[in-house]
Amino acid sequence: MSTRRSSCSRNSSPAHISDHQITDIVSKLQRLIPQIRNIPPNKVSASEVLQETCNYIRSLHGEMNDLSDRLSQLLAATQNDSAEAALIRSLLM
Repeated sequence: MSTRRSSCSRNSSPAHISDHQITDIVSKLQRLIPQIRNIPPNKVSASEVLQETCNYIRSLHGEMNDLSDRLSQLLAATQNDSAEAALIRSLLM
């Protein structure tokens, strides 16, 4: 009897995702990723969408790091001009 309860609770748990939900999520991801946005959904596999998503996230992370470095350099260069540094800090808040 406990086996029956386990399988029932497993199917009704909120962690269970249906094939339809997975397809919907992959479709939404595809529309967000610039490299594959304009490719018809039936021409791109779910694994390709997930791989491009990972690549895009890595790319965004790299851009964020570059921008952070540039901002640090800018703030360091403007330390003598506290008005400019204060303006930059206020824009970031």
